[in-house]
Amino acid sequence: MEHVSWTRMEDGTKEDYEFLAGHYTEHSQDELVPNLVNLLKVLEGPKLGYQIDRYQHSLQSATRALRNDESLDLVIGALLHDVGDAMAPANHSAVAAAMLKPYVDDETHWVIQHHGLFQGYYYFHHMGGNRNGRDVFADHPHFDACARFCELYDQNCFDPDYPTLPIEDFIPMMEELFGRESRVPGIAPIDMTADMHVN
Repeated sequence: MEHVSWTRMEDGTKEDYEFLAGHYTEHSQDELVPNLVNLLKVLEGPKLGYQIDRYQHSLQSATRALRNDESLDLVIGALLHDVGDAMAPANHSAVAAAMLKPYVDDETHWVIQHHGLFQGYYYFHHMGGNRNGRDVFADHPHFDACARFCELYDQNCFDPDYPTLPIEDFIPMMEELFGRESRVPGIAPIDMTADMHVN
């Protein structure tokens, strides 16, 4: 069989979905890291007033985390923390966190999900906002980790003179992280059924 015979999913059989799952799994495993690298590279180019572009910012964030002996989860979280900027600028933290959730520990997921609000500590007050908006999470067990992430791996990662590592240095780490079994209940490492339940 080269492809299924139907055009409506309701007409598929168990054999059809087993056939499709094999193709999906192989393709997803082969293409996941290259696709993530391509998403990062979308951030390359415009500096938007900063001294470096958002791609270099992402690499610098990950480089600093790596050189500080952070966990693999946090290093790759740092690398991808702003990857949602190009697709969801008003919700970029949630986009990055959703991509990472099946593969990283709970703390890293929470840190990436909330870093946008916590990063506001450094500039919201200059724009008429509340720099302490993050305090709504003051009692959360990951509050300090998120504040630390923004201090060490976000707000200070706009330095054009910092010796930032190239993306090639992070690809083996990405392959290790995204090669893990999914932590999301009921979802295999690459599970076609997860996507098939979406409209």
